[in-house]
Amino acid sequence: MKINLKVWRQKNSNTEGKLVEYHLDNVSEDMSFLEMFDVLNDSLTRKGEDPVTFDHDCREGICGTCSMYINGRPHGPQTGATTCQLHMRSFNDGDTIVVEPWRARAFPVIKDLMVDRSAFDRIIQSGGYVSVNTGSARDANEILIPRTIADEAMDAAACIGCGACVAACKNASAMLFVSAKVSQLAILPQGQAEHKERAERMVAQMDAEGFGACSFTGACSVECPKSISLDHIARMNREYLGAKLTSDNA
Repeated sequence: MKINLKVWRQKNSNTEGKLVEYHLDNVSEDMSFLEMFDVLNDSLTRKGEDPVTFDHDCREGICGTCSMYINGRPHGPQTGATTCQLHMRSFNDGDTIVVEPWRARAFPVIKDLMVDRSAFDRIIQSGGYVSVNTGSARDANEILIPRTIADEAMDAAACIGCGACVAACKNASAMLFVSAKVSQLAILPQGQAEHKERAERMVAQMDAEGFGACSFTGACSVECPKSISLDHIARMNREYLGAKLTSDNA
């Protein structure tokens, strides 16, 4: 296939960026989207030009590192898949593909298509953990958890922290990410030690990072590669309200 690319190029967060056009011939439909970018970068390197910087790691849809805004959609046209799981068979010969980084104040551009998502790390550090005693592992059957609860917690834990929810939201809200991390602990007995403080601290950190308010459009869940449910946002709101009503300062 012949593919026309319009790729966002930007040296750093302090400089202006722009879309630069590239043309690729002989693109195989069996290539992954990132392999197509590997071909582009190989061509640019051979010409002595600066290759396109983009995030990637496992290339198996697990790590959440890959992050490209493709033709107006986070991770591209394929539903329930990350950028690295997208293949060129999803496009047609002669297509023009516009590729941009995540757009959010809390995700400043490092270079080209790579953004700084350390804001997510700081949100997790503020409350996304459980208190445990060090030593040998406890017996697996010591704490019995109903299957329905375990499955729901696992669904929330499927969040890979890619940031597609933020990129999809017109307010650049991180509510889906934060709520998934709150839910995966809030509904398990192991997460009760920080039960009252967790949602309050994580929401406060989310606001401090500059993420916007929930837009109530549901675009975050639609574009999420792991299809995280909006039910988790409702649970986080209940957790947050409960923490506020029962706090010492209430």
